[in-house]
Amino acid sequence: MDWIAKWIAPAEPMGDVCPEFCRRFSCDGEISRAVLSVTAMGVYEARLNSGRVGNFVMAPGWTSYEFRHQYQQYDVTEMLRGENELCILVGKGWYRGPWGSIKPGQPAGLIAELKIEYAGGRGEYILTDGSWRARESAVRFSELYNGERADARVTNAPEMPVKILEKGTDNLIQQEGEVVCEQERVKPRRIFSTPAGETVVDFGQEITGYVEFTVNARDGDEIEISHAEVLDKNGNFYNDNYRSAKAKLCYVCRDGEQTYKPRLTFFGFRYIRLDRFPGEPAVNDFTAILVCSVMQRTGYMRCGNAMINRLYENVLWGQRGNFLDVPTDCPQRDERLGWTGDAQVFVKTACYNYNVKKFFSKWLGDMAADQLPSGGIPHFIPAIGEKSNSAAWGDAAVIVPWQIYMSYGDSAVLARQFESMKGWAEYIAGATKDEYLWTGCKHFGDWLGLDAPAGSYTGSTREDFIASAFYANCADILARTCGALGKDPAEYIDLHEKIVSKFRRTFTEYTTQTEDVLALVFGLTEDPAATAAELADRITGAGTALQTGFVGTPYLLFALSQNGYTGLAYDLLLRTEYPSWLYPVTKGATTVWEHWDGIMEDGSFWSADMNSFNHYAYGSVMGWVYEEAAGIQPVEEAPGFEKVRIAPKPDKRLGWLEASVDSAYGRIFSGWYYENEGLRYEIHTPTPARVRLGEKEFDLEPGKYMFFE
Repeated sequence: MDWIAKWIAPAEPMGDVCPEFCRRFSCDGEISRAVLSVTAMGVYEARLNSGRVGNFVMAPGWTSYEFRHQYQQYDVTEMLRGENELCILVGKGWYRGPWGSIKPGQPAGLIAELKIEYAGGRGEYILTDGSWRARESAVRFSELYNGERADARVTNAPEMPVKILEKGTDNLIQQEGEVVCEQERVKPRRIFSTPAGETVVDFGQEITGYVEFTVNARDGDEIEISHAEVLDKNGNFYNDNYRSAKAKLCYVCRDGEQTYKPRLTFFGFRYIRLDRFPGEPAVNDFTAILVCSVMQRTGYMRCGNAMINRLYENVLWGQRGNFLDVPTDCPQRDERLGWTGDAQVFVKTACYNYNVKKFFSKWLGDMAADQLPSGGIPHFIPAIGEKSNSAAWGDAAVIVPWQIYMSYGDSAVLARQFESMKGWAEYIAGATKDEYLWTGCKHFGDWLGLDAPAGSYTGSTREDFIASAFYANCADILARTCGALGKDPAEYIDLHEKIVSKFRRTFTEYTTQTEDVLALVFGLTEDPAATAAELADRITGAGTALQTGFVGTPYLLFALSQNGYTGLAYDLLLRTEYPSWLYPVTKGATTVWEHWDGIMEDGSFWSADMNSFNHYAYGSVMGWVYEEAAGIQPVEEAPGFEKVRIAPKPDKRLGWLEASVDSAYGRIFSGWYYENEGLRYEIHTPTPARVRLGEKEFDLEPGKYMFFE
């Protein structure tokens, strides 16, 4: 789109108050079509003749604004009449907040074009220019981390002129990602008084979004709401883990009954504390509204173990709560960043649960835009602040596009990201001290590994080992990508072989669970059977418990079940004591935790420093449930489930398991059931399938089948 409009801002600063830009105009004919194109330096909400334009919450979303600033287009034909008023409210959002990718202090800028087409072919443009006016809105403060303050008494504030900004439009791109909308409404489970005398509303489920409330109040009555994920061991409200994020919703009432919800921010919470609230609050006065990117549900799973089913629900809630335009690490504290490491470990599970092709394609576009000239990948995308690199985190540049290709069969994402993928490999080659390894650099290591030395967040796995292992995986994916794109893969096949050869000569012994895991899943060990046995011994020696961190945990169960230790993989999956996936479930978790023991056995907390209770990365275990327990796997030579491999690995302790994936070709279903007479399998496939049941392997044409053992 070639923009005619200009960026505008209030002529005079308004401080923390969110400005509202207004333009009045007349329409003097029969309208055949009207389209509003709009974006802002911040987040915006547009209203035409008092009606909300579109349902996009937190528009225009978060991108690498310097290079890629999204705009949205809305059909407003039915909203126009003879006399019209277009008003657009602008808040700080990601663009102008303290962690934004543009420096704080920028003006609240707006650009908009309303194109009106009349019957008969005549056209008219309403453009942001000097004819617009700005005024203070009822939203007196709004920011992502500290919340929002509104004053319902502020109406029809005096208008002021706007100024034209010297800002170009070359970086404006049409909406690429999924829109962010209100998705689900949750009523409170209870309202109660804590031992400390606080009035707390419990929604029974941690969500990302905001609270809508209704109140009958007097002019000037104040409402103040704080947000939290958990209660402390005494049952009191606790949000120290939000760190510096105030996460407050404040509202000054007008006279009478009124309903309000935040307009330009969001929170991560299960509980709210009513610090101020007029009258006696009732359950029906409050609704928690889930806000996240629109994603089509594609994966389903249930089994005979109620705790595993709850874990699965926690993973789904964690994905929705953190897929708010970018894949954030957490939605509540003073962070909420698009961490690359979290995204790459979870992308397989994400692709099974929901259709995330469009969601990740947009995010990968920002990754390519923010990639450093050296080829390095910043820790989080969109990139802000320090732009350093780390193995496994930067590998999102190759792992994520490859998984999108495997899940959806569209090579366009590989073609678009190919130069970025190559750039990451070239960065490693230029950063290492030892050719064909990656050595001598600082990394996150096996972040939060349980075998870490006292006082360390980094596990005991050697950083050079992790980096070199992921370098081999990077080369392997690049070779496969070349094949998928019809390019000559010889360069990367040769690179991969040289990395593996040198890796084996350098790392002749493995010292941790994660080292065993990476050697197995990346094909680096010369003796998989011995390495798998060593891994099994380490797990049983630790009390049949994992000790892996962010790097090893996503691959741990795969390393076991693909090398003859499926039973041990189930041992870990079904373990309820700390550390385990089910331990948080025993503590009432409704999303996935950052730490296995975020809440410890005695009810105390791991820490206030880094203790998110909605941190989806360890939810990557559901990728194993889909691919290994249920056995639904894409096939590389026919990705996107054009063909499918189905190789379930049942365990009697679950009793039964059903999983399905909605592919472009139809629903794939795999179920197994332990019954008195033995084991029954049920398989539905819309495409040709290669099936393995126990020791039997055979091909199936599309159809529905049942087998018995």
